[in-house]
Amino acid sequence: MNIETIKTFQTLKTPFYYYDTTLLQATLQAASQAANEHGFNLHYAIKANANPHILDIIQSHGIGADCVSGNEVAQAVASGFPSEQIVYAGVGKSDEEIRLALEKEIFCFNCESLPEIEVINMLAGEMGKKASVALRVNPNVDAHTHHYITTGIEENKFGFYLYDLDHAITACREMEHIKLIGLHFHIGSQITDLTVFRGLCLRVNEIQSRLKEQGIILPHVNFGGGLGINYDCPTCGLIPDFASYFQIFADFFEAQPGQQLHFELGRSLVGQCGSLISRVLYVKEGKHKKFVILDAGMNDLLRPALYQAFHRIENLTSVGEHEKYDVVGPICESSDCFGKDRELPLTNRGDLIAIHSCGAYGEVMASRYNLRELPGSYFSR
Repeated sequence: MNIETIKTFQTLKTPFYYYDTTLLQATLQAASQAANEHGFNLHYAIKANANPHILDIIQSHGIGADCVSGNEVAQAVASGFPSEQIVYAGVGKSDEEIRLALEKEIFCFNCESLPEIEVINMLAGEMGKKASVALRVNPNVDAHTHHYITTGIEENKFGFYLYDLDHAITACREMEHIKLIGLHFHIGSQITDLTVFRGLCLRVNEIQSRLKEQGIILPHVNFGGGLGINYDCPTCGLIPDFASYFQIFADFFEAQPGQQLHFELGRSLVGQCGSLISRVLYVKEGKHKKFVILDAGMNDLLRPALYQAFHRIENLTSVGEHEKYDVVGPICESSDCFGKDRELPLTNRGDLIAIHSCGAYGEVMASRYNLRELPGSYFSR
């Protein structure tokens, strides 16, 4: 961040999220170009960041939307995402949410259980519509990531198990108001080992081969998302390697003739463009360590408390000799800690602190816990 930007920060009420829209534009361009080279369809996972200005920028690149709630569907439409490019996932869609998605005539429901599909069939019948669905399959592929964000192994609540797939397909084909158009896979989040996606391709090849033997070829395969970012050193990888990511699927997935591939990226598109800017309230001397107490708390950025997630922390306004601090917030919880034993320049009350790589699962997860105000948002010019 340049000096002028930091001077501007000093005039603003903290905490707030700051988004580098130049970086966001460059990231979207890189992802779109890499996907387009293979004819892949890209959908932005709105759950990563639903800031309306961010959504406006993303939809302007012709990217579709991946939603996990009725309100996300409504926001996607309001933000200009074409209904025919909206997919809707989630294990617990309510009747009201399903009706909304049917009314908006979205491209596809990613369905996770037979009872869900039966309800969609009933509601679509009441509305005189036919719902396009893809079956989310749990392929039992371990993403080797945090257990809270692993979704593709059998112990998870997500998707159809492989042994239920044949029955689910037969049931869908018997429902008058259901049109089965594809298979959906999503094995987890913050995956940085691309060989995991190679394993997913090979597993899906096996599934499709078995289905083909039964004369079943579906026109769409959705591989979800999960591509991670570099939290340890954001400047080492501001834009993820989308080319290598999509090349994995081009090389190892055996698409059937005319089959279209879909991807639902979120974190990798917006993660690095956002930072949480906070101000130091106090520096507290402990018996064995020092604490930097910020005016931002776990209600503003939940990831460190929820996932023990690492974010790089930078003092924007002090330089010189470094010391180790625990960087914490004001919330009445011991888990309200952004980082332990972090090396920072000698830090004082009033210093501005940036917590980086917060563009995904930052502002969107903020709450008013302790009746605190929600953080604001500002954008680069």
